[in-house]
Amino acid sequence: MENAPGLADVIRFVAAPATARTVALTFDDGPNPPDTVELLDLLAREQVPAVFCLVGVQVAAHPDLVRRIVDDGHVLANHSWRHDDLAQLSPDAVRADLQRTLDAIHAVVPDAPVPFFRAPFGHYGQAIVVAAELGMRTLDWQLAVEDWDPAPPADVLVERLGGIEPGGVVLLHDGGGDRSATVEAVRRVIPRLRADGWTFTVPRLDG
Repeated sequence: MENAPGLADVIRFVAAPATARTVALTFDDGPNPPDTVELLDLLAREQVPAVFCLVGVQVAAHPDLVRRIVDDGHVLANHSWRHDDLAQLSPDAVRADLQRTLDAIHAVVPDAPVPFFRAPFGHYGQAIVVAAELGMRTLDWQLAVEDWDPAPPADVLVERLGGIEPGGVVLLHDGGGDRSATVEAVRRVIPRLRADGWTFTVPRLDG
């Protein structure tokens, strides 16, 4: 693949001036009731868009939540079928994994675009190129809040969210375990950021 995409092409910041107080919230490993439900209720109340990075097995288990994510106007990303380390796989195996996940998503929401791919563990291998061949751009992050197991309490997560940089993509989780602390931290942080002049957006493919 001539001029194949690489690490320089992954998205860590949204397409906005570097000084703009703009942030993109992204949520991995779902959908996962009840946390995804509570998170969607919160985002709807606050009118905040987000990117949901879906794991294929969770899509198959909770199709109703995938439909709601799309109906609520959020953006989808492919986060692999089972959250395996794709860097350990051949390009053909990566392609099969990502295509299986896309097929599961489109079986539920046939017309929903899936513009982004997020690598499990942030490990790429050949996945950046393969994702691009499947029409997806790799979505990385500026800030990983590290809300995974053992999940810190909401107070700690709120403090970590203070590390957002203008235009930053923030990595959070609505799946992979009990994410109630993440939902609570997001509930607290959104109004604080908004009061400080921040706006919420989602990445663009040309970002």
